[in-house]
Amino acid sequence: MRKQLPGNKRISRFIQFLFFFIFSMFFRLAVASDEPVVTGHSKDDIKRGERFFKGLLPFNRTGESCVSCHNLNHSDTLNWNPSAIDIAQKYISKDFASFQAAVMQPSGIKMSASHVDFNLSEEDLKTVKVYLDHLATTGVQPEKPSFYNLILFLFLGLLITWALIELIFIRKVKWKIVPLIIFLGAFGWQAKMIATDAIKLGRQQNYAPDQPVKFSHKVHVGDNGIDCKYCHTTVEQGKSAGIPATNLCMNCHVIIREGTNSGKFEIAKVVNASESGKPIEWIRIHNLPEHVFFSHAVHVGSGKIDCASCHGPVEKMDIMKQQNDLSMGWCINCHRETKVQFAENPYYETYIKLHEELKSGKVDSITAEKIGANDCMKCHY
Repeated sequence: MRKQLPGNKRISRFIQFLFFFIFSMFFRLAVASDEPVVTGHSKDDIKRGERFFKGLLPFNRTGESCVSCHNLNHSDTLNWNPSAIDIAQKYISKDFASFQAAVMQPSGIKMSASHVDFNLSEEDLKTVKVYLDHLATTGVQPEKPSFYNLILFLFLGLLITWALIELIFIRKVKWKIVPLIIFLGAFGWQAKMIATDAIKLGRQQNYAPDQPVKFSHKVHVGDNGIDCKYCHTTVEQGKSAGIPATNLCMNCHVIIREGTNSGKFEIAKVVNASESGKPIEWIRIHNLPEHVFFSHAVHVGSGKIDCASCHGPVEKMDIMKQQNDLSMGWCINCHRETKVQFAENPYYETYIKLHEELKSGKVDSITAEKIGANDCMKCHY
């Protein structure tokens, strides 16, 4: 008959098994790779083209590499040059001669200046085209997510487990306060991590996705002085501010075909969309939960609120981002602090008592809260 291990040893082996299981799981995640290969191109050709694109070849290279201008991954700052995936998608359906002409004899002031010292043999450039064709088919490999928080959370869980086992069963530590402190500290830190992540659910402050066209609000609003309402035409009458139609963009770009910073590539996307009738699929930045009602017409059209109050200094943003967290607390505080343009505003003419208090000097201003903005049914109904 097999001899049964004492309780303390069984617990110790169980903890060892947990450590081994967690280590094995994260090791597998770290080394896992499932990169597909495009049919018709060898792995060697794709890898060689990738090395040329990233500037690892040739060894005697003196000029800039392709990736130094055409980024592969998301960037927090606006890179005016077309991204690698943009180039790949444009030229996957074209032959090598077209790609070679675009690289070696570029048109346009911006691109010609960028490629003036570019020198790559025809055979090497073919491998770059092979790599870009592969990239257009597979897409850019996403950055591996960070598991530090998960590892920390599991480690804290192990500390809690050990502390409880020590306090209840093993009782080997002389100073009982030690496992108690470890238990309270680990449990408190886990609770803080859970609360922090729970608060972030549904919020996306500083969200700034890559858009299909590199549109700069700084250039259009800041440098050229275009009013927000010229593009966002429904902001005063509709629930949404509206996304400008491509035909509206062509009011200017029917003439302007090359940007000072971006060259022809980005503006060509707008022109092609207009000519083909296929709309540009912009990515929405500001999102609210489905149970929340918000109307631009009430805030901008009736309340005369400036766009920057919610969206921040858009005229300084090359890359548009969500400036505020748009949480319920943020909205409520805004309603408490924001003074409404109340006098001589037809929208508020039915608030007779408040108008009388304003004229008599009893109050010097009217905030949004005083006209019911913080009533639950205004946003949730």
